[in-house]
Amino acid sequence: MRVLAALSGQTFAALVFAATVLAGPAVAGPVALRDAPVDDDGRVTLGEIFEGAGSASGVIVATRTGPSVVLEAGALQAHARQAGLVWSNPQGLRRVIVRAGSGTATPTASPAAAVRQGATVEVLTYARSLAAGEVVGPQDVIWSTVQSHQSDGAGPQDADTVIGLSARRPLRAGAPVSARDLASPQVIARNDIVQVAFVADGVTLTVTGRAVRDAARGEAVAVINLQSGRTIDAVAVGPGRAVAGPAALQARSAPSQFASR
Repeated sequence: MRVLAALSGQTFAALVFAATVLAGPAVAGPVALRDAPVDDDGRVTLGEIFEGAGSASGVIVATRTGPSVVLEAGALQAHARQAGLVWSNPQGLRRVIVRAGSGTATPTASPAAAVRQGATVEVLTYARSLAAGEVVGPQDVIWSTVQSHQSDGAGPQDADTVIGLSARRPLRAGAPVSARDLASPQVIARNDIVQVAFVADGVTLTVTGRAVRDAARGEAVAVINLQSGRTIDAVAVGPGRAVAGPAALQARSAPSQFASR
């Protein structure tokens, strides 16, 4: 009986230990994203991103080597979950940008100003080589220090402005990012079947046609009406979608407003 009791005690202790190990961190409850996340030392922590992070505040989730770092919202949610935090992302954000705080030693001057001040400059560069047509993701651009003659002083000041654009030509890892390298990604290819919407005074009429050329969002594209054979002058607003008529002018200047329609 004593042996059985001892074995039972050992078994119970083993079960408790296993449950403790497998359970992982206790959930600390929901957290809220700070309005403008910043960090001062280049080590981005959960406490700098979320309000109410508690004991998980010191958990490092990224390293900032320039004026800002861009984090994918999904990956950030996973980091929070592993630390026992819950962020529901109520705004439906795709990315979170953490910028250098006022007390950081990281240079925050524009590349043009840095060129005047010294021999090196902090610029946005490609983290990997990109093929023509590839879309730039948050992990594809980083801030790097380069010789001032390698920068034209007019590069993008925020990584978020280039994320989602596609490469016009092959781009080399380590090269400074230039607006000339990038374009809106193609959403319509030549011979694609396209739904063209005529939008005017709150009334929408849709016809089906075939695209005559490739087009990125916001670019003009000629579409041949499959029923009448007539050519429609339209503007691409999304994959297989275009608008014509009065709405086309607005789509040229602000194509993103039509992307979710």
